[in-house]
This record gives sequence, structure tokens and C-alpha cells, in this order.
Amino acid sequence: MKINNFGANRINPYNRQMNKIDELKKAEKPVDKVEISPTAKAMQQMSEVEQLRQKKVEELKVQVENGTYKPNPQDIAKSVMDFYYKK
Repeated sequence: MKINNFGANRINPYNRQMNKIDELKKAEKPVDKVEISPTAKAMQQMSEVEQLRQKKVEELKVQVENGTYKPNPQDIAKSVMDFYYKK
């Protein structure tokens, strides 16, 4: 018995089904995508307050390195008290 010419396109129906499954798997692969909103982009930019704070930190670093930094103990004590007792 000779078996030839499966289907109209002379392709084994099993192979045709497997080809369709492979195509579906390739088409369904999810693509990772990250989008950053304009608000988030704006938050990433340094604001004026942050720039002033950074400038002050740099000045304090220089003072500490030079040995000229003299903290005010009364201001420190007041800040600690405000932090813990004023809520």
C-alpha cells in the first residue's frame, strides 16, 4: 500500500497543526515595556529647594574638612526637642 499526498497541499495534517501552534507561540510573546510619566520625569529633576540644600551641604562639608565648622548647641537642642515633643 502506497501512502502519498496528504491533504490538499500535500502536507501532513499533524505538521500543519504544529506549524500553527508554533506561530501562535511566537506571536504571543509579551514584550516588556516601561513608560515614565511626565510627572515622574519632573520629579527626577532637581528642584530649587534641593539645589539650595545641596549647596548648603557642600558648604558644610568644606567647613568640616577645614575644621572651621562650629555647630550651635542651642539650635541642636531646640531641634531635637521640637522633633520629639511637638507633633
